Amino acid sequence: MGLDPDPAVIPAGLGEGISAVRRHTLALVEATAPYAAAYKPNLAFFERLGPAGWELLIEVVTAASRHALVIADAKRGDIGHTAVAYAEALYDRVGADACTVHGYLGEDSLRPFLDRPDRFAFIVCRTSNPGAADFQDLPVGEGGEPLYLRLAKLARGWNTLGTVGLVAGATWPGEIARIRSVAPELPLLLPGVGAQQGDLEQAARAARGEDGQGLFLVSVSRAISQASTGDDFAEAATDAARGFHTRLTREASAVSNSR
Repeated sequence: MGLDPDPAVIPAGLGEGISAVRRHTLALVEATAPYAAAYKPNLAFFERLGPAGWELLIEVVTAASRHALVIADAKRGDIGHTAVAYAEALYDRVGADACTVHGYLGEDSLRPFLDRPDRFAFIVCRTSNPGAADFQDLPVGEGGEPLYLRLAKLARGWNTLGTVGLVAGATWPGEIARIRSVAPELPLLLPGVGAQQGDLEQAARAARGEDGQGLFLVSVSRAISQASTGDDFAEAATDAARGFHTRLTREASAVSNSR
């Protein structure tokens, strides 16, 4: 369950300002708890609210942690003591179980995130946006494999503590299948279902891999959180979350029955 609080779509009945965002976001957590395997707060939507947004983020993470894992969608990427500071902020101050990070600065930039055996980091590999191909598809090496596949292969070697996963946009099921083929054991985080038109079933099928054993999480944000912008937003979010959960369950059952 992606949490991207947007004051512009919060029902007027909840009031205004940070208090309305708080009520809306915490209500979404409770409404979707029966169906969420994890929550993924997008830090940008909290940070733009200023200091109060950072405090709200910590409150939301605490509330969500009572129900499921929490992935801080921060997409951090830096080197040396800066990376250490980012890791401490996300893991020790915010309290997230996992986070998203950029891997294109190399292994040393990721070690502060990966060397925590009690935490997990999803490395951005192939994103869901139209411009992803500008750099991520560039051929590298003698074989000319795309850069995102080279990153996926390197990530396997960085997974010394079992703390590494990859982010792969659900809008590109073909690329997900290629990532799965070179990194069969790494969990995948698949954003892009819902508002970005990623196909849930195709993405899930690709992420499972040919043996059907691949681990993955499908992230849905606006299609649930904005299923209604009226006073019935919580009920609508519950219904939408249930619908995605049912579709995933059916897809898993179909895969199992076909083997």
